[in-house]
Amino acid sequence: MQFSQIIGLEDIKQTLAGAIQHNHVAHAQLFLGKEGSGNLALAVAYATFLNCENKTPESTDSCGTCASCYKFNKLIHPDLHFIFPTSTTKQITKRDEAISSAFMKDWREFFIKNPYDSLKNWSSAFGGEGRQCMIPVEDGRNIIRSLALKSFEAEYKVLVIWLPELMNSNAANAILKILEEPPEKTVFLLVANSAENMLVTIQSRTQLVLIRPFGDEEIKTHLIEKMGVTAERASQVAMLADGNLNEAYRLLSETQNISQDSFRDWMRTCFRFDIPSMIKEADKFNELEKEAQKSLLQYGLNMLREAFAYRFGGENLVRADKQMMEFIKNFSKVIHENNVERLQEKLTTAFFHLERNANARILFLDLSLQIAGIFKQ
Repeated sequence: MQFSQIIGLEDIKQTLAGAIQHNHVAHAQLFLGKEGSGNLALAVAYATFLNCENKTPESTDSCGTCASCYKFNKLIHPDLHFIFPTSTTKQITKRDEAISSAFMKDWREFFIKNPYDSLKNWSSAFGGEGRQCMIPVEDGRNIIRSLALKSFEAEYKVLVIWLPELMNSNAANAILKILEEPPEKTVFLLVANSAENMLVTIQSRTQLVLIRPFGDEEIKTHLIEKMGVTAERASQVAMLADGNLNEAYRLLSETQNISQDSFRDWMRTCFRFDIPSMIKEADKFNELEKEAQKSLLQYGLNMLREAFAYRFGGENLVRADKQMMEFIKNFSKVIHENNVERLQEKLTTAFFHLERNANARILFLDLSLQIAGIFKQ
């Protein structure tokens, strides 16, 4: 993985590359970013650049061609170690055997396919569906054992811990000492989505690297240039994804496209309190795939937020292209401080029940009636 393979985030790439150029490499770093951000990809790209055999003081990225880069790109370098959440599977039934090293083949395939992917999809990839994933204490002990050895080839030994917030408390305590007194030329890269459940003592031993979500334009440009998506579809997906690139990929994989027109027509029906049309809309939405139904509700939440922002802050606060802006201007006329919170609650509750397999026809009809009632008040 190279910095150049990661979309956008140029500001963060420059900061990370500059640290290596000026030899300011902290031994323990926390790449903190939301799910679907570039935190894991950036950590691996950083590790690759750190050990690139052809880097110069002027380099801003790994060369991608030397022996070290080749092995890092394949995730097979002997001085690159990974720890990540696991669970038992049908094949590995003992918890103390369900450690990272047992799933390395699956991990390599998972990362190379999509370095922005989620824990849920990782669990499915290695066969742990429905089971709670965590980093067990045995992985904490393995960290100490593997890093006690001298590096095989690289200048730095690198350990990437993905989602350390899911580390068993005993495992977390096991690595505290090695974080405080690391072996020479050893770098720890902790890649987290949330720091709330991490031990404060671990956080205090790391240098924080905040990874912002991808911008709408970054996602939109990527989808148009690399995925061959139309500008209209890319704009819609970027807004729905809200900075989560993995979510953008998921939305693109849907066979059905929820358009602005669908939501606009639905809201007009609710505003008119046209019950026969509400029934038709509910029937139409019921025929959609579940993910498309969820996308419609998510799109509604986004439009609600943008319309409220436009009403009280104007265009400068709105994330939308020209086509969307026209709808937002009109929608904002019926969105105000007395109903926005209730509308948001209704859409969020419907999303919650839809995820739990509620009957879509009944759900959308009930939601339409509730929204219509709020508009009439």
